[in-house]
Amino acid sequence: MTDPITDMLNQIKNAEAVAKTDILIPLSKIKNEIADILSKEGFVGEVKKATKGKIKSLKITLKYNNDIPAMEGFKRVSKPGQRIYEGFANIKKVRGGFGISIISTSKGLMTNKDARYKKLGGEIICKVW
Repeated sequence: MTDPITDMLNQIKNAEAVAKTDILIPLSKIKNEIADILSKEGFVGEVKKATKGKIKSLKITLKYNNDIPAMEGFKRVSKPGQRIYEGFANIKKVRGGFGISIISTSKGLMTNKDARYKKLGGEIICKVW
């Protein structure tokens, strides 16, 4: 069994390690939403849908600050074999507020800050810093 979200995050980290400017990953709704959140929070640059023949993919432009990747690291919290859920009161800050958690709530994917503000709990997908 594979985990497409972890694969996406690993592809981003590996591309940043060799200073690539952009990457193509297979398209899915959840990957698109995660990439949009990462773009809004400043961890990656522009996110576009790309089509090459019949294959649909997601083109993610990577972001660097003085040749240092904007995304320092990530941790996959909820995995396919073990789902982790938290109520809004138990959602913690990531790296003292310098990182984000991506949470799947009943109102869609959002960051830990938005989930606490809207008083929504859910599945903690990953933490990014």
